[in-house]
Amino acid sequence: MTAEKKIYTLHHEHQEWLKKLSFYKDDLKVMQNRVEEVAKNYTSQDFQAMVDHYLNQFLIQGERINSLKHEIKNYEHLIQNSVLDNSTAVDHRTLPDHEAQREKMVRFEEIFAELREDLMNFLSKSL
Repeated sequence: MTAEKKIYTLHHEHQEWLKKLSFYKDDLKVMQNRVEEVAKNYTSQDFQAMVDHYLNQFLIQGERINSLKHEIKNYEHLIQNSVLDNSTAVDHRTLPDHEAQREKMVRFEEIFAELREDLMNFLSKSL
């Protein structure tokens, strides 16, 4: 049986996640710019292979961010429709918790932190 949470709690968590995802999207751009800037100074095939690896990872994580945002916005539509269907005592009403979404966000943040750390190690060795 799925746990229930108050609508406002779910909405607040969604807004927090969307802000985090926007930050991560911006952070991807910063990391990509840094890799591209450093790549101009190195021409070895091994180095360029690593540059390609990171650029691919940035694309993958950018797509993951878009996917997570889409899922969150879909659940927000569910909340909105629930409120529109019955706005009575909305501050006391509940909907099923989004446990799977929460797990996806936690896992994404772990992967993103690993990518950032790996990139920083790579760049520090390159400079």
